[in-house]
Amino acid sequence: MQNVYTENLNDIISNDRERALAIELLQAWGKQGLPSDFYEGGVKVAMNRNSGNVFLVNEDYQCAMMNGDKLESFYSSPYDGHEGFIDELIDMVDDNWHEDDIEWLDDIKSNLE
Repeated sequence: MQNVYTENLNDIISNDRERALAIELLQAWGKQGLPSDFYEGGVKVAMNRNSGNVFLVNEDYQCAMMNGDKLESFYSSPYDGHEGFIDELIDMVDDNWHEDDIEWLDDIKSNLE
């Protein structure tokens, strides 16, 4: 059985689409820098084989991906695993969200201000 997650560059660059995404990520990192809440330790290019998403990941398992033409942090909530960029998560919040996930999102928002 093949892992869904890979950091093997050969896997990532073997397809034109994923190769282009990896190049775009690295160029954005060079031009824009990393997102303000993304730590620089142990940054690697990685890919989810199921989704085809190519992203940066660090030693703290933070994730950064392209959101249009901007490199942004991509989050996964600790309780229910809601995933998305900050604006998407803010739009997704409803009465069904667990209070711990709401508190986690509020912390992120306040740290980004």
